[in-house]
Amino acid sequence: MSTTTETTPVRRTTGTAGFALAVLAVLALMAGASAPSPFYPVLQQELGFSAATMTGIFAVYAVALLVTLLFAGSVSDHLGRRPVVSAGLIVLAVSMLAFWHADSVSMLFTARVVQGVAAGLLMSSLSAMVVDLEPPHLAGLAATLNSVSPLAGLALGALASGLLMDHTSSALAWVFASLTALFVLLAAVVWLVPETAPRQEGLLSSLKPRVGIPAVALPAFLRSAPALLAGWATGGLYLSLGAPLVAQELGRSLHVEQGLVVTVLTGSGAAACFVVRGWTSRRITIIGTVALSVGTALTLAALAAGSYVGFVAAGLVAGIGFGMSFLGIMRSITPLAPPHERGELFASVFVISYLAFGIPAVAAGIAAPHIGLAETTYVYGGTVVVLSAVAALLRRFASND
Repeated sequence: MSTTTETTPVRRTTGTAGFALAVLAVLALMAGASAPSPFYPVLQQELGFSAATMTGIFAVYAVALLVTLLFAGSVSDHLGRRPVVSAGLIVLAVSMLAFWHADSVSMLFTARVVQGVAAGLLMSSLSAMVVDLEPPHLAGLAATLNSVSPLAGLALGALASGLLMDHTSSALAWVFASLTALFVLLAAVVWLVPETAPRQEGLLSSLKPRVGIPAVALPAFLRSAPALLAGWATGGLYLSLGAPLVAQELGRSLHVEQGLVVTVLTGSGAAACFVVRGWTSRRITIIGTVALSVGTALTLAALAAGSYVGFVAAGLVAGIGFGMSFLGIMRSITPLAPPHERGELFASVFVISYLAFGIPAVAAGIAAPHIGLAETTYVYGGTVVVLSAVAALLRRFASND
């Protein structure tokens, strides 16, 4: 076993300020993840790449993120939260600069790879930092905000980009210059927060590719895994196929209309997390997975009927399920991990999440040119409906918590 060079970590001496900063960084990270999405159809026309290339641009982000999580997901448990978070934010700023000046397919691929590496460094370390800095008088809020913030950030990024694209000719500069500046600022300010994870030995061994789950958290994690898969597969469905479906199948040309489906999905999920934060994790997960199944089924029905309003409304229901499922999972596992294993645990959560998010979406992108976009969506969505229903049943008959 590794030994620590200090016996007691620095604890919550900044009150709510450090906690708020960590939550803001999560919001910014996820806003940066969704902000490029509305630009892809425009860039596809300008640069002349195929639908298969679009799928590749989507895929390399998930691959880079997953590889980084596997190799470096627990590095903040050994080096400390601040240096890892600061470095990740600088790398993220570099990826925003690459998006801003992307004038070729190779530059887009580079931007996505760099963004994926940054996200892999930040997801586990920032989630752990939020828990570490949770003020004592706000016990339990960290788990809620670790669920709300990623979804709210995704909603904000997609909505802001869509609005700017419809109202200004310099949307690319507005979006990516602002994000670049924000990430550089956060990278500097994070050093004002006390370190909550003192350095430990075992850094080199931690860089071996692995997914680690503390033994005490393993039962809860296994109970939660089906819901985790179902929720993030739903997110992948909307983020990868939502905008093309709105444009090609539902006939809506405004960028804000195309981005709205992502905003509604993730925004309703964030709101639902806050509303039900006082419920038990078991109840949240069961109702959330049922809502996922129903909402996705309604999405397919709205698509078949050609109804944009119905499609957005169905996204509202699916988003509530997405958010509640993720909150139930975070509430189940977050309190179980000791501080020196939190980075590793959150890395495992996000590895599973992004496998569920990325693999079906990439498969759908490959299938769509051959069988059609709508038909691909019916297969993808039907799979999510079944998976969500199974997750609800499994959680219903699992032990109480």
